[in-house]
Amino acid sequence: MLSSRHAIAFTGAGISAESGIPTFRGSGKDSLWSRFKPEELATPEAFERNPRRVWEWYVWRMNLIMKARPNAGHEALAKLEGLGIIKAVVTQNVDGLHQRAGSRRVVELHGSIWRVKCSNPACTFRAGIDEPPEEIPPRCPSCGHYLRPDVVWFGEPLPQDAWGEAVSLAKASDAVLVIGTSGAVYPAAYIPLIVKEGGGTVIEVNVAESSITPYADIFLKGRAGEVLPRLLNAVMEGFLK
Repeated sequence: MLSSRHAIAFTGAGISAESGIPTFRGSGKDSLWSRFKPEELATPEAFERNPRRVWEWYVWRMNLIMKARPNAGHEALAKLEGLGIIKAVVTQNVDGLHQRAGSRRVVELHGSIWRVKCSNPACTFRAGIDEPPEEIPPRCPSCGHYLRPDVVWFGEPLPQDAWGEAVSLAKASDAVLVIGTSGAVYPAAYIPLIVKEGGGTVIEVNVAESSITPYADIFLKGRAGEVLPRLLNAVMEGFLK
């Protein structure tokens, strides 16, 4: 990675699972979908049917995330960015742990659980929040409609600005660190493939093989919190030589 002129990281739920946040596509107790049906909680139709139930689920998730802490994997990525090795983190996660770890340029492809927006298509109200709303479901201060989490639900497109920035970063990159993702969620999973198609190196860090593995030039098996600090140390040693 020391020879890279422009590297990015692409992260999925696996890196946050090490901080105690359940994944969507894992198995057993580590998977949100093992306990909840996505069509009942993470679609526009679900919100229209029962906004209170959807919000109760998101408040539960917010409380879980508030108790979590960035792990050594998040911190290593922030330090790699500080060294100029990583130019940005493109993430599928909505928890904000990369920012809390110190990463400065974070592209959130699936939105953020710490933002709300109005459910009224004609209203442009958006705002950041630091904690779960007191009123469930919360109302838009601009038009009175319900506010919803500013996240991408099933059946919704990615935010154009975030997607455009991610694609531009991928096209400019000669290396990508792919960390803790199944590679099964599109169009987000195209980002490592764009780097690969441009002649870049794909380095995957994961506890098991994924849909990205066939395209990886290097596969580092293990938890991000264990592998990334070792990678950071190797980079630091290279700087000192």
